[in-house]
Amino acid sequence: MFEFLAGFYAKSASVDPRDPSDPAVQQEFRRRRWSAFLAITCGYGFYYVCRLSFSVAKKSMADAGVFDAAELGMIGSAVFFAYAFGKLANGVLADRVNTRKFMATGLFVSAIINLVLGFSTAFYVFLVLWAANGWFQSFGAPCSVVTITHWYDGRQRGTFYGIWASSHNIGEAITFVGTAVIVSMFGWMWGFRVAGALCVVASLFIWRFLYERPEAYGLPSAIREPDATSHHSVGEKQWAVFKNPAVWILGLASASFYVTRYAINSWGVFFLEAEKGYSTITAGQIVAANAVAGIFATFFSGLLSDRFFGGRRNWPALIFGIVFAIGTAWFVLGPANLYADFTAMIMFGLGVGALMVYLGGLMAVDICSKDASGTALGAIGVLSYIGAGVQDIISGQFINDAAIIVDGKTVYNFDAAGMMWIGATIVSLILATLVWNAKSPD
Repeated sequence: MFEFLAGFYAKSASVDPRDPSDPAVQQEFRRRRWSAFLAITCGYGFYYVCRLSFSVAKKSMADAGVFDAAELGMIGSAVFFAYAFGKLANGVLADRVNTRKFMATGLFVSAIINLVLGFSTAFYVFLVLWAANGWFQSFGAPCSVVTITHWYDGRQRGTFYGIWASSHNIGEAITFVGTAVIVSMFGWMWGFRVAGALCVVASLFIWRFLYERPEAYGLPSAIREPDATSHHSVGEKQWAVFKNPAVWILGLASASFYVTRYAINSWGVFFLEAEKGYSTITAGQIVAANAVAGIFATFFSGLLSDRFFGGRRNWPALIFGIVFAIGTAWFVLGPANLYADFTAMIMFGLGVGALMVYLGGLMAVDICSKDASGTALGAIGVLSYIGAGVQDIISGQFINDAAIIVDGKTVYNFDAAGMMWIGATIVSLILATLVWNAKSPD
């Protein structure tokens, strides 16, 4: 079985290169590159549809007595812990496998898991399968980043990394609006079922339109950095990532950022319903505002740093980090006001959109070998999602412990959880400044 899987997912061998000056070769290169880019961008957006379905369904599940807040926190953390270690392991694998098959498989299995959970109310079924969902979710980002590094050189990488990363905001917006409507109209089970059905189709799209690196088709390499001619093996380059202290500091900064990012993604709808009295649909629309704002920040973040900061990410990371912290504090501490909450979420989304590009991967990719980009992303990811997972457990416990029963109805208190969410934004800012002048070893 192992031999079959190894053979099935093996990276395609390079073929004899064709004349790079031939117009037909140049046209084919552009066509395959755009196809690959669209496949990872659209495909990764739908990864989020299957990742956040649980977040939208939480309050409805709690109201129905399916799970309490502590149990919801445990289930929510399971996806993050599995994703954390999966992102590291699958990041290493992504540098060595057929990215088309690997990425399509991850989304397909995640979709099937969502479909199955749409017919279950058992705690341990949810806990185990939602953890499995995290593992298969971790196929998406490493394959996408490896694809970008193989099809775009250093002068374009930040721009297209940022555009690709905006796909997560599209997936979040679809989930927080579309899934919220489905849950409100048909119940929480249908939220999982519809998400699963959509992502089965999206996985087939990836399978059809994602292409591997140019050399697999006899096309010229897009990588022009000195590292492209290095005689070091892929394994040596991957090991150099783990020995680079700047990578781990960036990982801790990203972990703190992910505490708050996923606190709002996981608990934001619940918070707005329970703390500020909004309906599920209105709460979903408010949280979706951060995803919509994030589309623009993510889309332009790489271009911004490439064009106006000479490829350096430190200054824009600091600016957007401050915006992120202010938006979080306003959202958590401000009174219930529709326009104020929308504004806070827009600021939060602008910060998330940019920081997930800079702290969540690009700054680490910049300072590591391009042949180990999946490994660099995995190293950042393992710490980021451990942070997200620990947050979900602690947030759930804080919320559950502070809940009281008033006239037979559960009343929730978010004071302790909210302070943790705000504090994490400050820690992230401080850590990011410690690698201000980190550079690539190339």
